[in-house]
Amino acid sequence: MYRTIICAIGMGSRETANRLLRRAAALVDDGGSIIVMHVVENIPRRHLTDLPEEFETTALVEAEKKLMSLCKELAVPATVEVRIGIAASLLVSAAREKSADLILLSSHVTDITDYVFSSIVEKVVRHAGCSVLIDRRPNQAQEDTPPL
Repeated sequence: MYRTIICAIGMGSRETANRLLRRAAALVDDGGSIIVMHVVENIPRRHLTDLPEEFETTALVEAEKKLMSLCKELAVPATVEVRIGIAASLLVSAAREKSADLILLSSHVTDITDYVFSSIVEKVVRHAGCSVLIDRRPNQAQEDTPPL
């Protein structure tokens, strides 16, 4: 169905990550590609005084290891990319760079920050130049698995 899929995976629920990756594998054309992306959100410099200098580097390396391990475990051939920045903007720009025809991401439980700042999903849907598939989170009781 799709040549190139950007599969956005956060470091939250392992079950959600499994579901997204399996869905991407089911939707990609033979010979197509899956790019698993995770974005480590920018931390304003004024807050970095409380964090170790290598925080961002460590977060990048750890996320990449976890995602590569998940792809291997599920036998899903994918390229893993971990970037630092603003998630919605980076997902949209990566889709453009890679000529992706689908961005696959997961919704979450809405909270007050979504009303004030809008959600990543909303921003991606509004600005993406390709199709966007939003994987709806099932009942919370089903999602009580440890994080990635």
